[in-house]
Amino acid sequence: MIMLIPYMQRASKLLILHQFISSTRLCNPFASQLSSKFHAFSNVDSLVSALITAISTCSSISYCRALHCRVIKSVNCNHGFIGDQLVSRYVELGCTKDSLELFDELPEKDLVSCNSIISGFSRRGDLGICLGLLLRMRLEMGFKPNEVTVIPVVSACAGVGELDVGKYIHGIAVKLGMLLEVKVVNSLINLYGKCRYVEAACCLFEGMPVQSLVSWNSIVAVHVHMGLAEKGIGYFIRMRRAGINSDQATVVSLLLACENLGVRKLAEAVHGYILNGGLDRNLAVATALLDLYSKLGILSDPRKVFGEMIDPDAVAWTAMLSSYAMHGRGREAIEHFELMVREGVVPDHVTFTHLLSACSHSGLVEEGGNYFKIMYEVYGVELRVEHYSCMVDLLGRSGHLNDAYKLIKSMPMEPNSGVWGALFGACRVRGNIELGKEVSEKLISLDPSDSRNYIMLSNMYSAAGQWRDASKVRVLMKERVLIRNPGCSYIEHGNKIHCFVMGDHSHPDIEQISNKLEELVRKNREFGFASKTEYVLHDVDEEVKEDLINKHSEKLAIAFGLLVNNAGMPLIVTKNIRICGDCHGFAKLVSLIEKRTVIIRDTKRFHHFTNGLCSCGDYW
Repeated sequence: MIMLIPYMQRASKLLILHQFISSTRLCNPFASQLSSKFHAFSNVDSLVSALITAISTCSSISYCRALHCRVIKSVNCNHGFIGDQLVSRYVELGCTKDSLELFDELPEKDLVSCNSIISGFSRRGDLGICLGLLLRMRLEMGFKPNEVTVIPVVSACAGVGELDVGKYIHGIAVKLGMLLEVKVVNSLINLYGKCRYVEAACCLFEGMPVQSLVSWNSIVAVHVHMGLAEKGIGYFIRMRRAGINSDQATVVSLLLACENLGVRKLAEAVHGYILNGGLDRNLAVATALLDLYSKLGILSDPRKVFGEMIDPDAVAWTAMLSSYAMHGRGREAIEHFELMVREGVVPDHVTFTHLLSACSHSGLVEEGGNYFKIMYEVYGVELRVEHYSCMVDLLGRSGHLNDAYKLIKSMPMEPNSGVWGALFGACRVRGNIELGKEVSEKLISLDPSDSRNYIMLSNMYSAAGQWRDASKVRVLMKERVLIRNPGCSYIEHGNKIHCFVMGDHSHPDIEQISNKLEELVRKNREFGFASKTEYVLHDVDEEVKEDLINKHSEKLAIAFGLLVNNAGMPLIVTKNIRICGDCHGFAKLVSLIEKRTVIIRDTKRFHHFTNGLCSCGDYW
């Protein structure tokens, strides 16, 4: 329920302002500047024009108030809508009280005045005030809302996810006959999309007599952001058939759809479409393309996209840095960052998050610690919780568990699940059960419904042979009705993504895949590779463990990839959980024996296996 903000009872603001004006030369440093600046204007219209320009570019509350005083002293607030301009500027500067009081004191408010202040508070995301003003303009002032009134209120609803209030505004739009206004319907499509009500968004879109480019972009984005990438692409195809030309927003949504689907050939087709349309020169599009290629597994592609950018901005530099981090190229990430700084590009908190992540994935403890230290001292970037999370991960991975724990305890803000999760993961890798149990309690108290915390604790007990404790954790999961998502591996072939789970028999080519996997296991054994059955976290016989571990989903995906892909093509597998140590060793030997590059992306990073070695250096 949105609480409508009541307006404060007050004395005459005009009297207070006149008193302020009389003393402004003494107490306001801007007063003398304003006096000399506007003294030369003898014509009122010229003065109003100059004041409006000054108000529109004002970035200081004190300066805005001094301009306000000048307006009261020299002109009428309704002259040239200068009063509306002042109200809007107060809103943009965050002066809620000043803006509402000045709005109330405007002698001749009209629909433009109301729409202006509602739009201002909508941009600030203050739905409560927007609704209060909407009710006042209807009930107290007797103004009939138009589309300029409705659109910002709908946008404010979308911004805070208020579906019920949005439906109410939708009803007002219907009663006032606004659904023939394309911009109103576009704003409603955006609202329902952000509130995950796809059916309503589609219904509005299909009911439009004429769909604009924004309409098509909105419906494509709604489906893509809801994870319905194929339907989003379907709407894009319809859009092209309707003769609507794409813009930046269309292409960015398409690239996100490609990322969700993970189909490389589709990404290459969209890239070609971008080149044909000349949109490759658009920095936002090029950055989105770089980010997509980074997540599809081959690092040379984002490097090429970045190298072709004429004047990359901070976002593009950071996206390339993120790519190095994702692929575990810590040294190259540092070199890229240093080049970025030499080029005069200012790093922000996101840049440092990826830089610290890159150091963590490569075990660069000293370098990461140095960047963590100088972030604020040299670059003026305030430390945030995500920076602490990266630093805890860096210390924990390298075995400095006590230092990581001390860092958490010294944090000036409350550590979140990301910070504790980083330490928990390190405890699991390092086998520190005592600290891991303490950290798991913190995690479970922060989010009792996250099954991953229970699974990691159970796996930690299992790895240490503490089967009874592991069983207790799994019983607790059942009591709390928490379901574990099965490990899945995905690989692309024939414009389709093929999914495998452990022991999967659903694939139509499962017999050939199983035979190929048995062949790979045999070759690995002949090469001296012994299955690491300690990664089977079940209390069963050794033979059963070996049988289970040889049916892991990434092994099935690799076997399938070897059957269907050309010899010169890398095998790119995506996994929804972290790769286990046995599969990591298996992939290394496959790359050596089969003379194939194998790329596996898990939830943490990419692993590039070539000639029996992994890009992570066995550090992950």
